[in-house]
Amino acid sequence: MFNIGFGEILLIAVVALIVLGPERLPRVARMAGALLRRARTSWQSVRDEVERELAAEEIKRNLHDMQRDVDVRADVKAAAADIDDALRGVEPRTTPPNERN
Repeated sequence: MFNIGFGEILLIAVVALIVLGPERLPRVARMAGALLRRARTSWQSVRDEVERELAAEEIKRNLHDMQRDVDVRADVKAAAADIDDALRGVEPRTTPPNERN
């Protein structure tokens, strides 16, 4: 992520030891670890939330596509019935679009 090698980490540790001293360094290291763990947990929570929202949006899109396909099937059935009626010489049926099966 940060592309930090062993040498850079060692240099940071030596500078921290000199600046903080051997008494405060363990406490500061624990605090930094806890803050890093909390930040990672928060980031994972946000990431999971975004993934759930994307999945829900995809499900909604699929449902909309399926409803549109069903509407097309009803239109095809109605057109087939009209053709069948025309071939028989009967007046075509006119049904409202929401009542077609």
